[in-house]
Amino acid sequence: MFRKKECVAMLLAGGQGSRLYTLTETMAKPAVQFGGKYRIIDFPLSNCVNSGIDTVGVLTQYQPLVLNEYIGNGAAWDLDKSSGGVHVLPPYQAKRGSDWYKGTANAIYQNINFIKRYSPKVVLILSGDHIYKMNYAKMIREHLKNNADCTIAALKVPMDQASRFGILNTKDDNKIIEFEEKPANPKSDKASMGIYVFSTDVLLEYLTMDEKDPTSSNDFGKNIIPKMLADGKTMFAYDFEGYWKDVGTISSLWEANMDLLGKKPVFNLFDRSWRIYYRHNAEPPQRINAGAQVDNSLITEGCDISGTVINSVISNGVVVEKDAVVKDSVLMSGVVVKSGANVSYAIIDHDTTIGKDSVVGNKQVGNKSPIVLGADLVVPDGSNLSGSIIVDDENLDEYLEKGAKR
Repeated sequence: MFRKKECVAMLLAGGQGSRLYTLTETMAKPAVQFGGKYRIIDFPLSNCVNSGIDTVGVLTQYQPLVLNEYIGNGAAWDLDKSSGGVHVLPPYQAKRGSDWYKGTANAIYQNINFIKRYSPKVVLILSGDHIYKMNYAKMIREHLKNNADCTIAALKVPMDQASRFGILNTKDDNKIIEFEEKPANPKSDKASMGIYVFSTDVLLEYLTMDEKDPTSSNDFGKNIIPKMLADGKTMFAYDFEGYWKDVGTISSLWEANMDLLGKKPVFNLFDRSWRIYYRHNAEPPQRINAGAQVDNSLITEGCDISGTVINSVISNGVVVEKDAVVKDSVLMSGVVVKSGANVSYAIIDHDTTIGKDSVVGNKQVGNKSPIVLGADLVVPDGSNLSGSIIVDDENLDEYLEKGAKR
């Protein structure tokens, strides 16, 4: 017998993250490194723990190896529980066959039995690829107070950007009267964050109904939410006021890392009342050598800095040699920047080496995206790589040849 829970969280973490290109070539988007020592999935998992939710299903699909290994038994987030805890839920073969998750709703539908074993009062649906802090317990309390069938977290966005989101049109009491998916002429600035609280019986009813519909895309935003509204279900918006970032593009990932910097960062990782938990690496302390210059940067454990680092986020185990310069950049674990090299406005994936006296990136931060270098690359000494390009092991030689001709 499984102990009954008030809430079970279902964390959708199977996305490919194709707009992050080479960064998600071998891993799911929620496993991408962020902020020097974290991965993107640390944020919703930490939100669950800080909100008192101790039963989480993590639904994986695309390139799950790194993510599965990282989550492990959940101990890093205090989710290694005998009753509840964190469970990785990949697609599986059932009696009537097997299938990939066809959409967000279908992914939850395929794991109905996981939900049922805990008989929760409510189910919390989350995405695994956003950076934010949120007290889900407050949202659940509002849901129960309103006797709602579904509550959707909403964030105010500028009206000129509202057409990019699913928009919630509400009454004064926040009761939802209409949902528009990326409307050309939005009536409201309340954007759905893709965070839902459902009363369990209602969720299971509509998931089952949706699965039987051959015309459905099996998606919450496209199918489940509109159907519930059309049927007159009680649905409320929950206003969220705080930092929230969808890091689904190269530019947004870079911007979110930069938001961590400064004396008063836009997004504060140093709030001890709402810790972001992560799986620890066995790294020695960072070392800032004599003659090194570090300004407005995050330097993680295991780094060895002898050069100059300005306005950058540096992950664990990074080496910046003497006379090397790193500016306005995000360097993931194990990157080595050799002496005399200059890296600016760049995202460099793990274990890539930048050769001596090389120039990588763009001198000025502008409207264009930063240069991105994939993992495990070796950029030869004296190379020149610039522009808003995505470099991986398949096109490195081509870009090096172009750089040499400049």
